[in-house]
Amino acid sequence: MYISSFLNYIKFEKRYSPHTVISYENDLKQFLSYITEVYSINILSEVDSYQIRSYIVDLMDKGSNASSIKRKLSSLNSFYKYLIRSGKMEGNPMQGISAPKQSKLLPTFITENDLDNLTKKDIQETDFEEIRNELILHILYSSGIRRAELINLHDDSIDEYKSQMKVLGKRNKERLIPLSNETIDRVNIYKEIRNKEVLNRDESYLFVTLKGKKLYPKLVYNVVKKYLSVVTTQDKKGPHVLRHTFATHLLNNGADINAIKELLGHSNLASTQVYTHNSIEKLKKVHKQAHPKS
Repeated sequence: MYISSFLNYIKFEKRYSPHTVISYENDLKQFLSYITEVYSINILSEVDSYQIRSYIVDLMDKGSNASSIKRKLSSLNSFYKYLIRSGKMEGNPMQGISAPKQSKLLPTFITENDLDNLTKKDIQETDFEEIRNELILHILYSSGIRRAELINLHDDSIDEYKSQMKVLGKRNKERLIPLSNETIDRVNIYKEIRNKEVLNRDESYLFVTLKGKKLYPKLVYNVVKKYLSVVTTQDKKGPHVLRHTFATHLLNNGADINAIKELLGHSNLASTQVYTHNSIEKLKKVHKQAHPKS
């Protein structure tokens, strides 16, 4: 079957993670089970493209989504490329096989009215965690940074005098994000309380737990979900929703898309252009409601 040798190859030579190896194994065994049951074939090297296409149809009939099918086909393609390189077979049955097209989901965002009650809240509390959580929400929405970028902020990431924040993004790419006076004030209030309440901080991270430890992703997710649950019933309520919201609100209010690209830290404009779809949908709605010929 050659599955075992392939798994050893990606595990020991390619050094794939245990999770990835298990995913490949499950995908290959699922395909083997299908062709054995339907075509009485128990050797993957004897498969042709017709049987793979049949497998795709079967997956779709059983309700598999496009992204799941694409991953399974990717596993098969890697496997057959390995067999060809190893001299165990000549032609690749994956030649000419394409995965079903994925429907593009528009980014989920919160409306400006829904966020007003949270972002304009007057912060007079003295509870450290409450102050910290409100600042987490405020910075995620007002800057559009990623969750990992927020977690890795240090005290010196905030330049109060220049009203800007230095963020270390993907591939260690730095970018500067302007901060409002309100954000600077919130940071100072938080730091004052943090320095009184938290005694043994790890290094110089801006956001820490009450015990002084660096924040972890699940904590940030839970904080955002808790707050957004107050203003929206939509399914997605994680930190990335605030990133989408930041970009969508900027675009809706006339910001240049290239400027939004730089603020988000996107490497190419295509990643940013997805937000234009939300704006177009908004324009369609306005046109339909307001234009006499619509």
